[in-house]
Amino acid sequence: MLDILLECLSKRKSSAIVFNQYSDKDILNNLKVFFEYLVKSKSKVLLIGEAPGYKGCRLTGIPFTSGIAIKNTRHEALVELIPKIRLNKTIPENTASILWEFLGTNKPIPILWNAFPFHPHKEGILESNRKPNKEELLEGSEYLHMVNEIFRPKKVFALGRVGEVSLRALFPEKEIGYIRHPSYGGKKQFIEGVSKVFNQPSLK
Repeated sequence: MLDILLECLSKRKSSAIVFNQYSDKDILNNLKVFFEYLVKSKSKVLLIGEAPGYKGCRLTGIPFTSGIAIKNTRHEALVELIPKIRLNKTIPENTASILWEFLGTNKPIPILWNAFPFHPHKEGILESNRKPNKEELLEGSEYLHMVNEIFRPKKVFALGRVGEVSLRALFPEKEIGYIRHPSYGGKKQFIEGVSKVFNQPSLK
């Protein structure tokens, strides 16, 4: 199933308002390496964000990361993966920095993904971010379904309201936890929310 997901991601065409970072073989391989690690570590908690940002996942291919977060990490997982990851640009991204600072050196890593896995941007402006629209979230649910099939998570958390809406639509029978996004002064609530993830029995 992972190979199918990667192939589907790679074939999605970019447009004037969506950039497919996974059309780049190195970036696609970064995600492959990361997901293979999560499969091996038997991660069972899924954390869903909104969409890749132009400073973070669009450049790395790995949700909730940035080049700087990967380069400067002390977490044993990323330290192990760094030799297999290729980065063409290393710049900081706020959410990634906050999350990996919280994870420290060895906290278990949740399955990290986005409601829309490609980078939505303002028309013709690659270095910008925008919220994915309804059609894009519907498209994203197809990839989210595949991620669910790969990992079969026991617990599901949404980072921000966009991720929450997508999760509730796709998994109406599941209990969806909500975590405040760290942007616009939400860092404290974000840390409190992520801390709850690590109180889940499936991560102990």
